[in-house]
Amino acid sequence: MGRLDGRVALVTGASRGIGRACALALAAEGAAVAVNYRSQAASADAVVAEIRASGGAAAAFPGDVSDPVAARTLVERAIGELGGLHILVNNAGITRDGLLFNLEPDAWLEVMRVNFGGVFHCTKAVVEHFAAQGGGVIVNISSTHAERGWTGVSTYAASKGAVSAFTRAAAVELARFGIRVNAVVAGITDTEMVGSLTARDGGRGVTRQIPLKRTGRAEEVAAMVVLLAGLENGYVTGASIPVDGGALSTLGVGQPL
Repeated sequence: MGRLDGRVALVTGASRGIGRACALALAAEGAAVAVNYRSQAASADAVVAEIRASGGAAAAFPGDVSDPVAARTLVERAIGELGGLHILVNNAGITRDGLLFNLEPDAWLEVMRVNFGGVFHCTKAVVEHFAAQGGGVIVNISSTHAERGWTGVSTYAASKGAVSAFTRAAAVELARFGIRVNAVVAGITDTEMVGSLTARDGGRGVTRQIPLKRTGRAEEVAAMVVLLAGLENGYVTGASIPVDGGALSTLGVGQPL
């Protein structure tokens, strides 16, 4: 018996990286999973095939969550084809990194539309359904960049800062409907999105700044998502929980005494 048996989850941006890991982890605990993707249909189909091969239920759903109409259609299709919806994982995200001096004036806009717009649109799309059934769980994937400065990621950091702030406000507003809203604050995680960062000098420049001295794994972020989605954590809402190897707990690794 899985802790999420009988539940249905929608994971945005689930064709790769953290989203893929979340879809697989939720399915392993018994949830039927709607695997959302924007352009990588083959990768999304592969995630669905992997879940089904393990005895789970899943289906792939295209949709650009930065578009409010597409986000609502995605939610409606997931509910209709999988027989309900209980868990929303807002994971879809992009980066457009660069030094401020070199960025175009509207460089922030596309990042904000996807990273925060997707969270807003999908959350808005599930609220009526969740409220009508007496509850639901929303887990947003935020980032340590929302909490600490880092060179070259200003637009991404701003978008994730918005996600973290939205998580707190939405948790307070939606609590009356039995809807819990939390965020997982992911640190430097070994995915395609941060590949260029960890490729430099074998990643040593990054890992030496992390107390656990390594980058995270997508599966470790997904494990926290599953934990927050579980019914046993029904008193947790408005929280932003770091999965970051201790990065947010230090001013620097310092020197050993």
